[in-house]
Amino acid sequence: PGQYHASGFNITPGLEDTPIFHCHGTVDPMVRLPAAKDSQEHVKEKGATNYQLKTYSGLAHSVSPEEISDVITFLLTHLPPSDECKVKVKDPSEMSIKELKAAITKAGLGKNAVGLMEKSEFVELLTKHRVGEF
Repeated sequence: PGQYHASGFNITPGLEDTPIFHCHGTVDPMVRLPAAKDSQEHVKEKGATNYQLKTYSGLAHSVSPEEISDVITFLLTHLPPSDECKVKVKDPSEMSIKELKAAITKAGLGKNAVGLMEKSEFVELLTKHRVGEF
């Protein structure tokens, strides 16, 4: 087995309280539990003040539903909500004809666009589709 080596590991000054959630199975044959505990000790020695090592009984070198649930809880607890990560759908009235035609095709509305000539007609078709009228 390989040996844990982190001689180059450092914590950026001012970020010592950044939450760290370390999950590890108690029967991991690839990275044994003592290595995880050594990692925790080393990171704390480097200045981490908010480090949690959570072990999962009987878990080998894998993941478990409990572990995934714990990670989700950790992330929801520590990451601020942000609209910056949400997909922003472009308003059809701000789209070019080319963008409108592509969006209409992608939505499977091509047959409904036959004969449309004006940009306003394409905008109306896509808008109605988005609000569930089509």
